[in-house]
Amino acid sequence: IVEMNNGCICCTVRGDLIAGLKKLIKNSKKTGKTLDGVVIETTGLADPAPVAQTFFADDHVQHHYRLDGILTLIDAKHIAQHLDDEKPEGVENEAVEQVAFADRILLNKCDLVESDKELEEVEQR
Repeated sequence: IVEMNNGCICCTVRGDLIAGLKKLIKNSKKTGKTLDGVVIETTGLADPAPVAQTFFADDHVQHHYRLDGILTLIDAKHIAQHLDDEKPEGVENEAVEQVAFADRILLNKCDLVESDKELEEVEQR
């Protein structure tokens, strides 16, 4: 596990993310253990585009890693209000961006949804 504590990796220069990925490769070579994959967990408000771009922006990272997919965890109880939230002009709706970028969507907190119909409506969106 490599933890980065210098701010949001989607908003700031992704130097820490690139350094963390390079560290994983270095440790892998040092120990002789190959990496099967890397999971990058971001905050609920992260813009996925800059994180994804990291895999194409640095030659070393691009040589050793392949972006396989983007998984977005969705709060089934509250997603509708976040998707419908109108932002001021020039401000992106992060929930919409995350859903649009996702290769896979994982619904979470389904037990908090009040009815099967409401859950079906979330799944249809």
